[in-house]
Order: sequence, then C-alpha cells, then structure tokens
Amino acid sequence: MSARPALDGVEEGKVRRLSGARHAPADWILRARIIVLSWEGDRVPAIASRLGCHEKTVRKWLHRFNTQGLDGLGDRPGCGRKRRITEAERSRIIALVRCGPPGRLMREPWGDLAAEDESAPGEWTLDTLTEAARR
Repeated sequence: MSARPALDGVEEGKVRRLSGARHAPADWILRARIIVLSWEGDRVPAIASRLGCHEKTVRKWLHRFNTQGLDGLGDRPGCGRKRRITEAERSRIIALVRCGPPGRLMREPWGDLAAEDESAPGEWTLDTLTEAARR
C-alpha cells in the first residue's frame, strides 16, 4: 500500500511543509511524514520502523489520505473519551480547589494550633465531589 500521488503542487507543498513543521501538532506531523515517505518509495514496514510506529498505523493514515486527501490527516470529530462531568461542575471543582480548605490550622500568638474557620467555603462536600467524579 502506498499514498496516492498529490493532486497538484499545492497539496504536495502543504503535506511536505507539514512533515517538516516544528510548530504544528505532533500527530499531524507524523501523519504527513508517513505520506512523504510513501511518496519517496518507502514501503509500509520501512515507514513504520523509521517513524517508530506500528504498521497498522501507517496503513490507516495512508488509506485516510488516499480517500480524503489532506483533510483525512486530521482527527475526526468525536474522537477521544467523553467528559464525565459537565463544564459547570468542572468550573465549580476548580473554584473549590483554588480556595483554602475549611479549618486550616494556624498558630496562635502564644504557640497553640487552632482552626481558622471550620465552615466550608463552598457548598460541595467530599461526598458530592466523589459523586461528580464517578459520573
């Protein structure tokens, strides 16, 4: 299996620039390098060993490039694990973590330890945080 020839000079230029980029996402750079090495005549096992990835990965990206072109080198929508908590819950957890814990110990002028304020700063408890994390 090998990559199809570039449709025009513009597509080839974009893929070659991306393969040598330093400030692009690493996964896009790897995928572009797969295409360029295929254009240079390397076979799937040679590309995989040269780039340090699995042959199945090389075949996947060659196939995606052959069918979808440069757009096929990107991630498809909906990739990755879905969030287990809502954005509002995440914001509340971050706000809770940023504030000090209730009952923070402080040293009295005479040397004894005492709790500064034992009331909770937010309305979440350890149980509600644990429940939110489980979802």
